Amino acid sequence: MPLSAPNSSLARPRLVLASNSPRRRQLLTDLGVAYEVRLREVAEDFPPHLVRAEVAEYLAAHKAAAYAPDLAPDELVLTADTIVCLEDDVLNKPADATEAVRMLQRLQGRAHDVYTGVCLLAGDGRRVVFSDQTRVHFRPLSLAEIEHYVTQYQPLDKAGAYGAQDWIGMVAVTRLEGSYFNVMGLPVHRVWEELEKLGAVGF
Repeated sequence: MPLSAPNSSLARPRLVLASNSPRRRQLLTDLGVAYEVRLREVAEDFPPHLVRAEVAEYLAAHKAAAYAPDLAPDELVLTADTIVCLEDDVLNKPADATEAVRMLQRLQGRAHDVYTGVCLLAGDGRRVVFSDQTRVHFRPLSLAEIEHYVTQYQPLDKAGAYGAQDWIGMVAVTRLEGSYFNVMGLPVHRVWEELEKLGAVGF
């Protein structure tokens, strides 16, 4: 006889996704997690002394703080920020196509690191901040390939000027060390684990 579902699910906090990223929305949907989207403008500046994972975690926590005053006691907001690091240089979203081409020229033929910082902030004050790292290896790319990608896919909303799920991911990424979904914008294995601890998901 199958076990009945626990009644504790009635007390689960309601998840708010504070992101306009279609990739993050799809990943949460694929996880089977119910959520609502709530958006507001938050500056993505960070202190210059921060490096790598510190930047991603700072930005995620900074975004969550902007939602804190309006969270209901039974709500839990999820914020995230993905950055691309070439050594210690942070490559955020390019300002225009020219900068996107320049970023991809720097990445081609080299390995770089992708960090996604995540903050889970509950309306009752509980807060978890973490990040995940994936090392991405690019094969050498021609200028024509780079310009084709930038022209056709307009990756101006993506850190490092590329999406691993796009054409360039199929032709350029030769190896990943870490989570592929982290490169897409959300380390779903860690997110699920932390949501379980907070009582937001489970069986």
